[in-house]
Amino acid sequence: MTKIIGLTGGIGSGKTTIAKYFQSFGIPVYIADDEAKNIMQSSEIIATIKNTFGEAIFEHGTLNREKLANIVFNKPEKLELLNNIVHPAVKKHFEHWLLQYKKSHYVIYEAAILFESGGYKNCDFIITVAAPTDTRIQRVVERDKTTRELVLKRINAQWTDEKRISKSDFVIENISLENAKLEVYRILKILKIKQKHS
Repeated sequence: MTKIIGLTGGIGSGKTTIAKYFQSFGIPVYIADDEAKNIMQSSEIIATIKNTFGEAIFEHGTLNREKLANIVFNKPEKLELLNNIVHPAVKKHFEHWLLQYKKSHYVIYEAAILFESGGYKNCDFIITVAAPTDTRIQRVVERDKTTRELVLKRINAQWTDEKRISKSDFVIENISLENAKLEVYRILKILKIKQKHS
């Protein structure tokens, strides 16, 4: 039976880079955040978001993600409303995706809010990718061309590294890519996954 490795970490931790490194060893990777963005473009989800958050977050019929983000990151109860719309749809999509990989020993399920969404309950192992707050802020400011204040708001809306780590089987300190790669290699060895690049 295919085992699910949950891979998580806060914004700017570099978890997607780590996910791609695991993928280079031939392990199938599901990026939940990317799939959620795709799912949020479906007519059914768009209609539910419109009914829940109103017309103001739409421009010419298109969802303005920034406006929606400003609403949900400032109000935890609004974030919960959005999560209750998106997460069940992502869960269903993942279950369908998983059917393709019945012969794989492991798959990676990468999600920023693995714990908050309850997704961790379906995982056999959990890896948290951690990095110092200043490093995370710098990465996101450069990547998203945003401000330090906005990044801090998003960090504060998520679980702390300490809280994630306390519930994880493995931790990857992603301070430098070389160090992170060594950590990945160590985990592959423990899980007895062949160290061959696909």
